[in-house]
Amino acid sequence: MSLFAQDDLWGDDDWDDDASGLAWSGFAEAGIGTRFSSDDLVDDNSTLQDLRVRVETEWQSGGVTLSLKADGGYDGVDGNLIGDVRDLTAAFTLGENTDLRIGRQVQTWGTGDLVFLNDLFPKDFVSFFAGRDDDYLKEPGNAVRVTRYTSAWNIDAVWTPVFEPDIYLTGERFSFYSPLAGQNVAPRPPLSAIEPDESFSNGEFALRLFRTIEGREYALYAYRGFFKQPSALTDDLQATFAPLTALGASLRRPLGPGLFNVEASYFLSRDDRDGTDPLLPNDQLRFLAGYEWEAKPNFTVGLQYYVEWTRDYDDLLANSFSPELEPDEYRHLLTNRLTYRMARDRHT
Repeated sequence: MSLFAQDDLWGDDDWDDDASGLAWSGFAEAGIGTRFSSDDLVDDNSTLQDLRVRVETEWQSGGVTLSLKADGGYDGVDGNLIGDVRDLTAAFTLGENTDLRIGRQVQTWGTGDLVFLNDLFPKDFVSFFAGRDDDYLKEPGNAVRVTRYTSAWNIDAVWTPVFEPDIYLTGERFSFYSPLAGQNVAPRPPLSAIEPDESFSNGEFALRLFRTIEGREYALYAYRGFFKQPSALTDDLQATFAPLTALGASLRRPLGPGLFNVEASYFLSRDDRDGTDPLLPNDQLRFLAGYEWEAKPNFTVGLQYYVEWTRDYDDLLANSFSPELEPDEYRHLLTNRLTYRMARDRHT
């Protein structure tokens, strides 16, 4: 459970600085979160004790846009200061049909509601489970993004020179399930997975082709990089990140009183294509379907079904160290979001 108190720092108007030509805005926020039931592996029931200030600005000149969005404050759970640059980018227009954005930025695409199939940009699951605003689930990364608009398909290409993993559970604020231990753990020292070498060859490349036809949004996706969570093990059983290639597609369209979406992605575990290596994740097919509609004025209902199908499952069990602890071949997830908006959509 989490509670927030938030206030705009300068009301509804930007604070104009005539000397610099910049307009600054932001907010101050306090957040408190706690567990409904205690975790014997973690001493503190508190999940969130944040005091946070956001500042942001944008500067434009000669076809160039510079953006800054940064947070500062104090995290009372771990006793550390907060310093988080959410956006520090330079954006250009190249010709009439191409946009270029370089720097630290939050990337996202796909149709899922808090379920990500083809959106393989970094996520902050510690913030999500702690109870911070949903915006903080999407972690910024250092990247180059090129968007080109054509009469056929529009193209989004994102290059991340150095691999950016998710912020995953380490046992500090939340315990997590360990397949090796067969139970929840909160290791000391905290889990620290071995990341790929910081080289261009270990960077990430993501591609999206998208277009809209008569109100229907189509998209194709491709990704080459690594699994975003440390789901693999080295030969000496240290957690690490397995190489990944993903291919997918999505559709979003009006249907009846609402919007229907469907999305699929195939995860290819490049170093374990036959599923026989117990230290590496198997290939997976992931599928999602959702529907959202406004049931009453300002009240929206969203339903979603998600399934993961682990391929070569018999080979996985035959080679597993602990086959009884392996996840099911098919993993199903149902979600329901109810949203009520009031005060001109300022409160939800």
